[in-house]
Amino acid sequence: MSWYLAVLKKYAVFSGRARRKEYWMYFLFNIIFAFVIGLVLGFAGAFLGAGAQLSDAGGLLYGLGMLVPSIAVGVRRMHDTGRSGWWLLVPAANLIFLLSDSQEGENEYGPNPKAAEPGVNPG
Repeated sequence: MSWYLAVLKKYAVFSGRARRKEYWMYFLFNIIFAFVIGLVLGFAGAFLGAGAQLSDAGGLLYGLGMLVPSIAVGVRRMHDTGRSGWWLLVPAANLIFLLSDSQEGENEYGPNPKAAEPGVNPG
């Protein structure tokens, strides 16, 4: 949960680096929250007689709210692998890069975020 909140604190920060764990934990919690919101609003819509409109509107609002931080953490993740954030526009390549380990040491986007954590080996 702290990884999800850390990404939200950097809502529109496109500079720097995000390690693999930060990206995938944010992704996991984002999917879980979207599912729970859809489930709750779906039941609420059925109970209130609003049908799927309430669920669709809630999902749209959540998706729009998470669009910028999702892109920002994706760009920072690309930076962590030593690549430009524009690689997010190439779906097959960006999945491979998102799964790749961090580029060791400092790169043009900043210091290795693994090295910044105490007790973590930057390799």
